[in-house]
Amino acid sequence: MKKNFTDIDLNRSVGNLLRLGVILSVITSLIGFVKLFTEGFKMPKKYTSLDMGSSSEKVWGHFWNSLCKGEGMAIIQLGILLLIFTPLMRIIFALIGYLKEKDYIYVVISSIVLVIMAISFFTGYAH
Repeated sequence: MKKNFTDIDLNRSVGNLLRLGVILSVITSLIGFVKLFTEGFKMPKKYTSLDMGSSSEKVWGHFWNSLCKGEGMAIIQLGILLLIFTPLMRIIFALIGYLKEKDYIYVVISSIVLVIMAISFFTGYAH
């Protein structure tokens, strides 16, 4: 016999997803901190050397190269990205749950929130 998907199941699943996202983020960041301090991190004397320019391709390229090398700062940044993506995954997860429940009003609301978050993420500019 197939069990129906209820609000309690959805809330429990979403809560577990949020907990897992935060735990993964903290563990990743802690690994990055340990790696950073074992690398002998020193504060830069001039912060202008950290300026990557306005190109997001440069920033993402530098991030991925650093992460592939296993640098501590990049691992910490990955932990921060995991923390940022956790609420986004919560919305996607809830959207799927609402579809399973056939609660179409919340499907529309979740879709609107997801579109707003995606637009702000992909069109956001750093100053």
